[in-house]
Amino acid sequence: MSNSSSIRHFLLLTLADTRQLQLLHFCLLLSISLAALLGNGLIISAVACGHHLHSPMFFFLLHLALSDLGSICTTVPKAMHNSLWDTRDISYKGCAVQLFLFVFFISAEVSLLTVMCYDRYVSICKPLHYGTLLGSRACAHMAAAAWASAFLNALLHTSNTFALPLCHGNALGQFFCDVPQILKLSCSYSYLRELGLLAVSAFLSFACFVFIVFSYVQIFRAVLRMPSEQGRHRAFSTCLPHLAVVSLFFSTAAFAYLKPHPSMSSPSLHLGVSILYSLVPPSLNSLIYSLRNQELKDALRKMMTGWFQKH
Repeated sequence: MSNSSSIRHFLLLTLADTRQLQLLHFCLLLSISLAALLGNGLIISAVACGHHLHSPMFFFLLHLALSDLGSICTTVPKAMHNSLWDTRDISYKGCAVQLFLFVFFISAEVSLLTVMCYDRYVSICKPLHYGTLLGSRACAHMAAAAWASAFLNALLHTSNTFALPLCHGNALGQFFCDVPQILKLSCSYSYLRELGLLAVSAFLSFACFVFIVFSYVQIFRAVLRMPSEQGRHRAFSTCLPHLAVVSLFFSTAAFAYLKPHPSMSSPSLHLGVSILYSLVPPSLNSLIYSLRNQELKDALRKMMTGWFQKH
């Protein structure tokens, strides 16, 4: 039995037992990270350089791409390192930093997806008030509030989690540092405070999800009343990608945190759920938006054409 003062490192969950599978997982993680870097990097470049994309929708999309990049860069590099060098170690401080950054970027994503839904709601249901409700100052304030609340949430969870005495070893049942896995190592009833924080975070996330669902009910009612088929198509082309991203993110997150008890399911299932929750949404968000949004596709095509002409 050991306490947190004697723990110098944690042992992460291995992705595979054999060397061949470890190298295969390294290649898969490398492909995922490169896809995420390329897709989100292109979105950030297109929105930053394309003056006609300087609208609230693309402003928040840029911030979403930043949160996706941060999420991927927080978990994947260490997993790749462990797979390549056949190790499980992560330092105590490294684990704390990884947990903070992961919670920070995931919390920011929840807030940004909610704000983007509000943008779509105002654009379609209250178009005459769009300039007033979503001016440049209002957008900046909402983005700042999303990042600030995410920072506060991550700080509270990290400080509370790593203040707990740990006496059940140092092996984590996850390939990255996550709050529930560290709570399992605690031997004190003080972990109830962190469980309370998790419950508050879960309630706020559920409230965001309810707001998004309610907003989309109003959006689709307004879209179906549009007399112009072109107008309906344009509205659906901007709303459906966001709805797909929201569904993917919330469904995988809920599946990850509401999965069965370890005794009721296999370790491979838990590993698959972890990958589904932490890696798939940040990697696919850019693809979903770029495929369904014609303005973004045109901007990316123009940017790539200009780059090839220069080189």
